[in-house]
Amino acid sequence: MATSVDAKLLRATKFPPEFSQKVDMQKVNVEVMKKWIAGKIAEILGNEDDVVIELCFNLVEGERFPDIKKMQIQLTGFLEKDTAAFCKELWKLCLSAQSNPQGVPKELLEAKKLELIQEKVGIIEAYLCITAANVTAD
Repeated sequence: MATSVDAKLLRATKFPPEFSQKVDMQKVNVEVMKKWIAGKIAEILGNEDDVVIELCFNLVEGERFPDIKKMQIQLTGFLEKDTAAFCKELWKLCLSAQSNPQGVPKELLEAKKLELIQEKVGIIEAYLCITAANVTAD
């Protein structure tokens, strides 16, 4: 339940246009989003703050159609200057996730593919270095 202070902040804050789009959390892979949320909050705060992470989980999972504007107001005391950017990125990922049949944001899938490709390149480079070292040793 929003307090009168929260209501005033909601009216006074300018939100990005994406916030007017609804997200159906039943279409989103919540576990994938929770992993992203925990990592991003830890990155912002410099540590894993379980209280803030759980609060965010509860705000995301609490309703089928969460209100990102209220969420931003409620997280501001914890994430301070990073709240708006965090909420905008979270909402864009949720919007992407609900349009994907697996419920996973396209951006996270692309990032994971790139990570796997870089990992393979690193293994190949290491193999080539070992092979070259063995050839010159012979």
